[in-house]
Amino acid sequence: MNKLPVEFFPTRFWHKSHDDLVSCDVCPRHCHLREGKRGTCYVRMNHHGKIVLTSYGRSSGFCIDPIEKKPLNHFYPGSRVMSFGTAGCNLTCQFCQNWEISKSRQVDTLCDSAMPQQLALAAKNQGCRSLAFTYNDPVIFMEYAVDAALAAKALGLKSVAVSAGYMCEQPRIEFYRHMDAANIDLKGFTEDFYHKICHGQLQPVLDTLLYLKHQTNVWFEITTLLIPGENDSSQELHQMCLWIAENLGADVPLHFSAFHPDFKMKDKPCTPLAALLRARKIALSYGLHYVYCGNVHDSESDSTYCPNCGSLVIERDWYQLGLYNIDQSGHCLHCGHLLAGCFAGPKEEFGRQRIPVRMGD
Repeated sequence: MNKLPVEFFPTRFWHKSHDDLVSCDVCPRHCHLREGKRGTCYVRMNHHGKIVLTSYGRSSGFCIDPIEKKPLNHFYPGSRVMSFGTAGCNLTCQFCQNWEISKSRQVDTLCDSAMPQQLALAAKNQGCRSLAFTYNDPVIFMEYAVDAALAAKALGLKSVAVSAGYMCEQPRIEFYRHMDAANIDLKGFTEDFYHKICHGQLQPVLDTLLYLKHQTNVWFEITTLLIPGENDSSQELHQMCLWIAENLGADVPLHFSAFHPDFKMKDKPCTPLAALLRARKIALSYGLHYVYCGNVHDSESDSTYCPNCGSLVIERDWYQLGLYNIDQSGHCLHCGHLLAGCFAGPKEEFGRQRIPVRMGD
């Protein structure tokens, strides 16, 4: 039997609908595709009556980053992670901060290539503790990401998904059983915002968060990009933080990130620090233990405090760690309280570096 070329990698989550249409079942968009047509994500396509992945083994680039850049503040702080993504995305957010990659419809965006074993070996050789699927959403290239995660695990590395969490139930189960950590982008907390600004739905994202909390051991954190006048009202923030506290618990870290004008939303101002600090104060008022402000330089709101005694335990200046008052397993050195997260070994200090990597090197 002839094998498909790697640019037409076979996938599982689809079904034939009617006539010559095939429906993709990876995300709630359920794109109905005729022969040769691609879904909204751009990388999943109807090829001879089956949905194939067209970006397997092909990336928009690779970099070594600090893990805090994902952002993950409680997953082996100070460690280095190898990051990569592909072209395309299954949401069409007007404010996309990575639109050159996620909105690309050009094959030459996939400028570098590496098979899963190459990715894992490169990460290992670069001293990384983990491999991250990021820049665009790994949901749309899940077969590539899962195979890379398996290769990483074989070398003792962890796998990290940076995702909007916009996916269906069965692929969600398959995808996250191979992940060790995730940062879920909760873009807002109203269906109106998701419909108008992201052209998606809120509920599937909440379903992903509930699934991660109650049915997996995946360590996850949440990021919300605050856009002035769009998703930053006190009412919406109160509703969101209450939902997180009641459904996910106090130990899930929450990052409020600053927006900058980009893509189709260049008429909006940058998010002021005061707005991020207001959101952080609201989140803390609901008893959330770990709330951070990102994309701004404010060490106080980017540092970690012990929820038991209030002491500063992990100081951050951008991505550089300073004071580090936890032991090798994550206990506060002041009171012995165990912080939520994944900690192992002495303090790591990769710092603020960002190192591009070429697989050919």
